[in-house]
Amino acid sequence: MKGERVAQLELLLRSHPEGLRRAEIARRLGVHRSTISRYVEDLSEHIDVYEENNLIKIKQKEEDENIALSIYESLAFNLSAEVLINNSEIQSPHLASGLRKIAMNMRSYAPKISDNMLMVAEKIDQEVQKNRNKNTKYNAILEVLIDAWVTGRIVRIELSDNDEIELAPYFIGFRDENKTRQPISVTGRLRHTKEIITLDITKIVSATLLDETYTIPDNLKPFKMDKEKEESYDAIDMVPLVLELQEKSALNAFRNIIHGDINIVKDENNKIKCSFEVENSIEVMMKIFQCGKSVRIISPDSYREKYLNYLKEIISIYN
Repeated sequence: MKGERVAQLELLLRSHPEGLRRAEIARRLGVHRSTISRYVEDLSEHIDVYEENNLIKIKQKEEDENIALSIYESLAFNLSAEVLINNSEIQSPHLASGLRKIAMNMRSYAPKISDNMLMVAEKIDQEVQKNRNKNTKYNAILEVLIDAWVTGRIVRIELSDNDEIELAPYFIGFRDENKTRQPISVTGRLRHTKEIITLDITKIVSATLLDETYTIPDNLKPFKMDKEKEESYDAIDMVPLVLELQEKSALNAFRNIIHGDINIVKDENNKIKCSFEVENSIEVMMKIFQCGKSVRIISPDSYREKYLNYLKEIISIYN
C-alpha cells in the first residue's frame, strides 16, 4: 500500500508541475497529512523532489520517457474515460491516476488533449471525494476481486442480504443489460457448483481472498446469461434434512435442487447446522458426496443410513 501511495504521489506531482501543498496532497491521496513527509522522502530517493513556497514539486527532466501513443489513441482513452464517468455511479481513483500517467506522457505532442485528460482526472478526484466513504469501500472490494481474478484465487463474498458465498471470478466488467447506467459486475463460478452467476459489485458488503486457487475454462462465455427455466413439479417426495457444515458456502451445491427455506444456526460448539426440506432424489446424495468433508448428515437417521449404504455400494464396485 505504501509503494502504491508513493506512485500516486509521483503522478499527482507530475500532473501539477506548479506544485501542491501537503494538505492538498493528503486530501487527494486520502491519508493523514503527517504521513506525506514520509511519502515525499521515499519518492525523493528515486526522483528529484523539492519544496518551494510550501509547494512540493518534481524537477522535470527532458529525458523522461513517453508512451508511444498516437493522438488518435490518446483521444480514444480520453473519450472512454468520459463515458465511464457518465455511466458509473462510483468513481475509481485508479482511473484518475491512469489518466494522469497517459496525459503527462503525451504532453509534448498533444498538449490540448493532455490538458483535457488532466481535467477529466480532476473531475474524477472531485467525485471520489464527494462521496468518499462509499467510494473507498467500493474500490477496496473491487481491488480484492481484481486480485482474485488476476491471481486465480477464490474469494469469499458477503452480500447485502446477509448471504455469504465463495466465488471463482471469471470476469469483471459492465453487465450486459439494456440499461443506460450499467453497473460494474463480477461474473464467476460458485464454489462447489458449476453455476455461473453475475453480481453487481455495489451489492457486495465485503470480499476476502482465500488461499485456494482455480482455473478459468478456455471456452467460457461469462456474459451469456441464460434465463432460468421454470419447471413445474406435481408431487415431490421431500426429506427434512439437517446438515452440519464445515463452511457455509457448501450450501451452494444445493442451489439447483428443489428445497424449502434454509434455516442456519450455530450450536454451543460454534458448529454450523442447517435444516431444510429437500427433494428425495439421487441428485441430493450426489450433491452431498460432491461436498466431501464439508458436509455431514445429522438427521434423519434413516436418510443417513441410506446415504452410507449408497457409498458402500459404490466402494464395492472397486473391491
